[in-house]
Amino acid sequence: MVLCKVTGTIISTQKNAQLKPQKLLIAQPIDVEGKFIGREILSVDTVDAGIGDIVLLIQEGSGARQILKDEKIPVHSVIVAVVDGIDVIKK
Repeated sequence: MVLCKVTGTIISTQKNAQLKPQKLLIAQPIDVEGKFIGREILSVDTVDAGIGDIVLLIQEGSGARQILKDEKIPVHSVIVAVVDGIDVIKK
């Protein structure tokens, strides 16, 4: 799983048939302090996340297809949770 912040949405007039009912979001990986790291990821939203939300995202095709219950859907990344808070214990 990857901790990310939603930075945008994707609007498309043409989509793969299996993706038509899905909302697509752009998510940027972050560290536990909220600093952006890595590259932005296009992902399917399954939890009604929005811009500015911190989310958990899985990046694995087989897991994505299991969550979406569709073995033929062309998806690699899926947002699976909205994060309400992060607690980090520093030693």
